[in-house]
Amino acid sequence: MKDYMVKATAADGYIRAFAATTKYLVEEAKNDHNTSPVATAALGRMLTAAVMMGSMMKGEKDLLTLKIEGDGPLGGVIATANNHGEVKGYPFNPVVLIPANSKGKLDVAEAIGVGLMSVIMDTGMKEPYVGQVALLSGEIAEDLTYYYATSEQTPSSVGLGVLLNKDNTVKASGGFIIQLMPGCPDEAIDKLEAKINNLSPITTMLSDGMLPNDILKHILGDMNPEFNESLDLSFKCNCNKDRIEKALISVGEKELKEMIDEGKPIEVKCHFCNKAYEFKVDELEKMLKTATLK
Repeated sequence: MKDYMVKATAADGYIRAFAATTKYLVEEAKNDHNTSPVATAALGRMLTAAVMMGSMMKGEKDLLTLKIEGDGPLGGVIATANNHGEVKGYPFNPVVLIPANSKGKLDVAEAIGVGLMSVIMDTGMKEPYVGQVALLSGEIAEDLTYYYATSEQTPSSVGLGVLLNKDNTVKASGGFIIQLMPGCPDEAIDKLEAKINNLSPITTMLSDGMLPNDILKHILGDMNPEFNESLDLSFKCNCNKDRIEKALISVGEKELKEMIDEGKPIEVKCHFCNKAYEFKVDELEKMLKTATLK
């Protein structure tokens, strides 16, 4: 098996839909960041949402970043995706531990707390588009539904979920986004609302063996869904030593001098994938010369 997503339309094109299974990329992210169960759930939901939203971007180099910042112990989560099915992300506090909620489930909302959701679309223009809304619940799917309704005026239904095994490995992860296009007939809206209101949790559907195609057929089955595209998904970071070096040069001469004066190599970790890069003193000295020339 592998992670993938499908895109579809229904109701003569008045509904567009996306569904994804992300078990393996969330497991990889969990291992990279050594996340606690609740942090894994929050990060997994964000990665799933971002990779579906990223697939909506048009340009080859377009990037979508989904960011949540809250006053809870998790602090926040960032996920960035392109339209090729590649996504990366990290939680601010990967080891946060809090009690389960009243239903005995991982309390993502409590871990995030009160705060903001930002959607940043970088399409190569001078300034990226930034849409921002206050968090309604911290459950992420509900907050994204609210974002689409208020910032993009696109009525949407978003479902996201991550289910863990007792050993904290990922048992199931995935989600869907269903959106109404302008002029959607009332009959189609009523059918969709009735279906969504009686829908099982996304993790239940995935655990029962349903694939992304099955999920969309289940939701849109009586509205003639047409599947347009299937896209393989992966947790992929584009960091490398050159990029980290440029970031170090940008911190300035004073900071570089302090690193050199300590007389020992430094280790810098990428936020997105936790990969470590070592820079020896002579490498830092070369960077200082480059920073001085600038």
